[in-house]
Amino acid sequence: MEFQNIRVSLNKPKAKLFWLSFIVLFTTLLFSSTFTQAQATEFSSTEPTKIKPKGKILIVMTNHAKYPSREDTTGLWVTELTHFYDVATAAGYEMDFISPKGGSIPLDERSQKSSYMDKEARAHLADPDFMTRLNHTMKPSEVKASDYKAIYFTGGHGVMWDFPNNAELVSLSEQIYRQGGVVSAVCHGVAGLLALKDEQGQPLIAKHKITGFSNEEEALSGMKKQVPFFLEHELKAKGAIYKQSLIPFTSFVIVDDRIITGQNPQSPREVGQAVMTRLAQIQ
Repeated sequence: MEFQNIRVSLNKPKAKLFWLSFIVLFTTLLFSSTFTQAQATEFSSTEPTKIKPKGKILIVMTNHAKYPSREDTTGLWVTELTHFYDVATAAGYEMDFISPKGGSIPLDERSQKSSYMDKEARAHLADPDFMTRLNHTMKPSEVKASDYKAIYFTGGHGVMWDFPNNAELVSLSEQIYRQGGVVSAVCHGVAGLLALKDEQGQPLIAKHKITGFSNEEEALSGMKKQVPFFLEHELKAKGAIYKQSLIPFTSFVIVDDRIITGQNPQSPREVGQAVMTRLAQIQ
């Protein structure tokens, strides 16, 4: 009886239009769903598109591990690498690691204390791939300045022995700067800028605003008798306009065109952010 009612109702014009519209809509939705599922299957089977890096940054670390009269070791101040590294990675840059002699990088003992480390730094030190890179850094002679948009000198007291006057590091840094790149450093790593010269043969940092580990911070660290020189003194001797934070051991960064420096171990993340900003402006 119900079937007969449907047949009768189909003879009415309005009913015919209703059921015809319903059939068309149902067919359309069914086809659309099938097509969407097919598209999703096809897309999921495709390899994800790799994002092209924005460029490369050269990171310089020390090979020097010994103090003159302390039993603990110096070397790389861990977070002065990892904080910058994380910022640059997030911004889409690749990084190469070099050191004056190449090979293994000693890690400053004090920098690995819980008061200085964070979970990101600990994660890097627990990462076999990251540690392999730290244990097999390249020599300056194994890289080309033309491959890099910036150079970054990490710190740790060890750099005061093997960064200044290293001819290969000087050459790389000067070339990167002259090709329009950024020269950056943090804490004692700013010692890597002392020997750089401009195209007229004058100190590159002369008349530029620069920061770096201060004499006051050196004294507060108890290291005045351990270092071969005071960084603040040497920067001023090269004609730099030295600046420092009002409060020791607080983040402080100076951007003077394409020379970017940070004062202390609290500054590498902000140095990284400043370098990323400057590179974006250049590009």
